[in-house]
Amino acid sequence: MMQVSQEDESVIPTPQLQPLDKHKRVDALDILRGLALVGILLMNIEWFNRAIISLGAHDTTLTGIDHAVGWLIRCFVEGKFYKLFALIFGMGFAVMLLRAKEVGRPFGAWFIRRMVVLLIIGLAHMIFLWGGDILHQYAIAGLILLAWVTYKKTEDPKAYLKLALMWLMIPIFLVSFLGSILGMVFNESKYQEIWQNELDIYTAVEQQLLTNTDVILEKNDAIDSEESSAEETILTDEEVREITIAETIDQRKALQADIAEEDTAFMQNSYWQATEYRLGFLGFMLMFTPIMSLVVLVPIFILGFWLVVTEKITKHQEHHKFFSLLAKVGLCVGIPLNVASILIIQHPAAGISVVLQGVGQTLFYIGQYLLSAGYLGLVICALNKQKWQKLFSAFSPMGQMALTNYLMHSVILTSIFYGYAGGQYGEISRAPQMLIVLAIIVAQIFLSKWWLNRYRFGPMEWLWRSLTYKKMQTMKL
Repeated sequence: MMQVSQEDESVIPTPQLQPLDKHKRVDALDILRGLALVGILLMNIEWFNRAIISLGAHDTTLTGIDHAVGWLIRCFVEGKFYKLFALIFGMGFAVMLLRAKEVGRPFGAWFIRRMVVLLIIGLAHMIFLWGGDILHQYAIAGLILLAWVTYKKTEDPKAYLKLALMWLMIPIFLVSFLGSILGMVFNESKYQEIWQNELDIYTAVEQQLLTNTDVILEKNDAIDSEESSAEETILTDEEVREITIAETIDQRKALQADIAEEDTAFMQNSYWQATEYRLGFLGFMLMFTPIMSLVVLVPIFILGFWLVVTEKITKHQEHHKFFSLLAKVGLCVGIPLNVASILIIQHPAAGISVVLQGVGQTLFYIGQYLLSAGYLGLVICALNKQKWQKLFSAFSPMGQMALTNYLMHSVILTSIFYGYAGGQYGEISRAPQMLIVLAIIVAQIFLSKWWLNRYRFGPMEWLWRSLTYKKMQTMKL
């Protein structure tokens, strides 16, 4: 056997961690990433045309085909595709980690740089383009995922699956526990009493908002004054009711003022004033980042990790039964659950009853995960059939340039809607918005393919990789 001297060993080059060549990429991930971008755009376009501060609230002014489109998007798109994109993120993380182990290179410092760069890109996106960015949340959750991989106690993939599913179930368990307590404590007469009280307050608030709230606000001020002068004063039921009405009116007015402020910021023709608003709005959005990252994104990332280490996604042809079951269960249970939950949430009674709203939102939360799983299973099953491969492969280049295409959505849509560009904010309703989505997706499919026939990466992917690897990446093929 040939012996290698110490001097010879010192000149043997250390394997370098480099971006994946085209032939080493997992095509299913690129296709899924491209399709997820379509769903994200279908969801996001509404919030370039409406105030993001009311994110998740249904537009009750819609009628006719606009209402139908809005309802369908909320039922079949909202909350589903960013979860699918998160799953792909976890898959991509696992692919990169396994490749780093293959070439014998450290992974942690490299991935931290990758996430820090993504965080900076996300924050810049929020400040200079659009306040609804999700990249910064993926970056924070990615760092948490790295910590989990570093300190996990076992290499058993089954343990990953159990952990992820239990993690995702925590909010559902908590809400179910609270609901069980309410169900046991409140009998029919108590529910009737609560409902009547909620209905009375809702009716009074609506009447006061339509007329003049000064009288009831003055009453509330008088009650507060009396309460401060005598700490042991016991309020009557009528006084409590008046305070509740006044506080509800204050909250409604504050929300309307916030919406009006955001609308004004994006309807005016000054880019810098709009940017100033986004900068102030940044703090509000960042408050939700830890919750979103820990409760939603990290467990989904772990599920994606599990799909790769078990080779279910990298060798999906061998796991057709698994994805077929995923599609059947996800779609057959997820669709009725989403339909039922949206019908409950959008019913006028849910706007009055906290219980009804809570039930509807919980069912919607569960339905989002099931339908996301159904979509994943459906696409993978389709990819296992040759007649569908050509159709879905058109989304692969779009998925390879996901970061560039995602940011381009913001460039295009702010150019259409915001006052400092196209000035169509609040002017284009839901149905016509779908034509804009169609045009963007078709253009990005062709442009992405054209670009990748000439260059190795999309422009933003090149920047991301260059900063991550701390050297300029070769662009041309």
